[in-house]
Amino acid sequence: MSEPKTDPQDGADAEAQGPGAVEIDGVAVRFRSRRRDVTALREASLNVKSGEFVAIVGPSGCGKSTLLKLVAGLLKPSSGTVRLHGEQVTGPRADIGYVFQRAALLEWRSARRNIMLQAEMRRMPSEQARKRTAELIEMTGLGGFEDALPHELSGGMQQRVALCRALLHEPPVLLMDEPFGALDALTREQLNIEMNRIWRETRTTVLLVTHSIAEAAYLADRVVVMTDRPGTIAEIIDVGLPAERDYAETMARPEFARVTNRARTLLGAGVNAAD
Repeated sequence: MSEPKTDPQDGADAEAQGPGAVEIDGVAVRFRSRRRDVTALREASLNVKSGEFVAIVGPSGCGKSTLLKLVAGLLKPSSGTVRLHGEQVTGPRADIGYVFQRAALLEWRSARRNIMLQAEMRRMPSEQARKRTAELIEMTGLGGFEDALPHELSGGMQQRVALCRALLHEPPVLLMDEPFGALDALTREQLNIEMNRIWRETRTTVLLVTHSIAEAAYLADRVVVMTDRPGTIAEIIDVGLPAERDYAETMARPEFARVTNRARTLLGAGVNAAD
């Protein structure tokens, strides 16, 4: 694998703007037990600017989800440092949102009340939480399904509820761990389009883990390609597409082909491999 490559301007921009929203500096993670030692991550470094959308792709078991857990403060690095807005992460953070592969909704609570669970846990003012919930329901196209129970919602709608829940407290950083991986292709495409629109409206800093190279290239400003375990960053690819992206038109653009082909080459899949 080649050394990580970035646009030189990225470093200049980050320096001019001060600390990044997320700074991962020389991080390694090692898990030790009586039977074996496993290095999940080695010397991983990444600087994510405020409002940037960064997607992370790589082989299974390469440490993609581990990176998100480090940023969330759910896991401590064996070496190196992680910072959010210049502050070192030393434990679980309240200033992030987290969306998982499974929506993990409470079956006995309506869509609205599942979203409001975030407010209850954070002791948000009730009127503020209700107003924000209504805004998010409208933003994500859940209008008319506010009182539906999870079993009455499609998989895509359940993930929309989970996204609303993660965004309720207006976190400056949103972490997404393969949130659309279990959905059918058409629903996944629709949610990719919605996610692009929501990100443009909120300008939340997003770190997305995905196994889909096409999804990464469509949604992100930059695509981080990781190596096999012990995972590190092989290359960071600048996507170079406008923030507002029509799905079909984006797929046909040379910038999209450049990013997906380069990512496939780095992952050893060949440029004609399917996602």
